[in-house]
Amino acid sequence: MFFISQFFIMFKRIIPYFTLICIVLTSTFFLWFPFLFRIPSWFGLKIENSNFQYIYKQYDGPLYIIPAKTFYNPKEISKINRDSSLSQDSTYFTAHLPLYPLSIRLISPIFGYLKGMLVVNLFFSGALACLFYYVITRFKLTKNPLLLSSIFLFLPRFLVVRSAGAPESLFIFLVLLSLFFFESKRFVLSGIAGALSVMTKTPGILLFVAYSLVWIENIRKTKKINPRFLWIGLIPLGFILVCVLYGFQTGNFLSYFQSGDNIHLVFPFSVFNFQAKWVGTAWLEDILFYFFVYGTTVLYLKDSKYRSFFYFTLVLFTATLFVQHRDISRYSLPLWPLACIAFDQFLISPKIRPILFLLLPGIFFYVWNFLVFNIMPITEWLPFL
Repeated sequence: MFFISQFFIMFKRIIPYFTLICIVLTSTFFLWFPFLFRIPSWFGLKIENSNFQYIYKQYDGPLYIIPAKTFYNPKEISKINRDSSLSQDSTYFTAHLPLYPLSIRLISPIFGYLKGMLVVNLFFSGALACLFYYVITRFKLTKNPLLLSSIFLFLPRFLVVRSAGAPESLFIFLVLLSLFFFESKRFVLSGIAGALSVMTKTPGILLFVAYSLVWIENIRKTKKINPRFLWIGLIPLGFILVCVLYGFQTGNFLSYFQSGDNIHLVFPFSVFNFQAKWVGTAWLEDILFYFFVYGTTVLYLKDSKYRSFFYFTLVLFTATLFVQHRDISRYSLPLWPLACIAFDQFLISPKIRPILFLLLPGIFFYVWNFLVFNIMPITEWLPFL
């Protein structure tokens, strides 16, 4: 009887994780449905030559396949770079940091590069959902962790990037993992996860800034220096290792900074300029909504006992204000799990659920519309196979 009871206890514990993985897979395959079955018109949305290439072509997924195949070697890049849609400057690909390409490369013998690009993202989307559930359960941040975790998965822009080739799920997973370890006082593991996040996307370096602010606050309160905090120095080391890799492969230690226009920090609210290269439109009112939500998240987390949650939100939100790029919703995605935590009581309220269910079809229509529009003009598939 003891073993049976233990089995049921364990089974009960894993049901939420299994449920979240099912939600990730089901929602993704539902989004893929019109492309998998080559449906030419989907609820009035015309899909010209409908096929699964629409998913493969989503910006910037295929661009990570080039470093996955060549590991930034200029000679190898020149051999396979036969597509006019790709930059002919091999340095350009150093803007796509190595952890996501390396993950694709590791599973390419089984899935190939294009499918591997999606499999890696699906895996880490599921892992992120499970980690988010574990964190909010372990820290007792909500009364309904499964509902909040489910809502977390359906931010429209996040649903896009977790359904195509993109490093965001891996990146946010590592950021959240680092924050969890930091708040659990496991600073070595926090530093390692933070270093890996920087090797995925450069905003991971902001974890180091946030943890430094926590350290300063801790010193002011306790009048003592905790040497264990020094492990956060592993985070910038992660980016240094990336530069060392680039130095070996390209002969240029600083090639990331010469890879093109990939640093978009200008001045606060500089995104509101339709003439800017990466803006190109005056229809930007949605960005004010994101600024409002994430700015309010900062205020809600100000008194949280989990100080790294507050400081990371503060630092990344401040940095986002300086970004001159139309895709603010993607740049600010690492703030989304913290916003869910901050607005927990609102999001899980029974009064809000009818609106959430009402909006769910609209979210899917948004993503289908985006997937048809947001495609790279690939004419030659050989570099990606």
